[in-house]
Amino acid sequence: MAALAALCAALVLAPLFLILVFLTRAGLGAVNLEFFTSLPGPAGERGGGMANAIAGTVYLLSLAAVLGVPLGVLGGVFLAEYPHIRLTHLARFAADVLNGTPSIIMGLFAYILLVLPLGHFSALAGGVALGVMLIPIVLRTTEEVVRLVPSSVREASLALGIPQWRTTLQVVLPTAAAGIITGIMVGLARIAGETAPLLFTAFGNRFWNWDPLKPMAALPIQIFAYAISPFDDWHRQAWAGALVLVTMVLLVNVAARTAAGRQLRLR
Repeated sequence: MAALAALCAALVLAPLFLILVFLTRAGLGAVNLEFFTSLPGPAGERGGGMANAIAGTVYLLSLAAVLGVPLGVLGGVFLAEYPHIRLTHLARFAADVLNGTPSIIMGLFAYILLVLPLGHFSALAGGVALGVMLIPIVLRTTEEVVRLVPSSVREASLALGIPQWRTTLQVVLPTAAAGIITGIMVGLARIAGETAPLLFTAFGNRFWNWDPLKPMAALPIQIFAYAISPFDDWHRQAWAGALVLVTMVLLVNVAARTAAGRQLRLR
């Protein structure tokens, strides 16, 4: 049984290992200091980098977190702490529908909500599209983690005369904090590589931009643009960008696991 489980685990990990090996072979040659510090070069010329796209990805994820984390955490706590209210069934169903909706639909939603009224693409629209994708991931993770908090912990707090809202804030949430943080970081890693919603919203930018109301560069958009270009040097940089993006996602996942493990050891 153990051998079968190990074989299944190896089969699950094999695609990730092969992707890492292929990306490393194809993109490592283009990863250098210029790649992380320079703007994209002119079309057809060698050199340049993706510094603005790397910073833009972090910027868009920050905007998404501002929208998605509070709504997701509060929604998850509500679903877990008030499971018998009729509204929770509707909220859970809506979250599951959102979780299964193709990412391009989220991009179209943000396009209709922000791009059309404002009349131009913007980082804000990209952040909203990614934030809407983040909400159901954080919500369902938070719900499951909060439900794992033993009832005896809540009952002990309530027996001391502490109202339920303070029990939730000061007892339940700190107990479940490690799992919630892990869910948030995994959710951010999940949306970091999305390209389709950003094509309708952030759109991309070849220059530095910190204005949320203007188009914003992002790694997935830059990789897509370079991959369909006719230039060999841009193809190499596209592989390098994919390698950097996968590395960022892996680091976020490792950080989430480390934070969760440290929290558990401190208990």
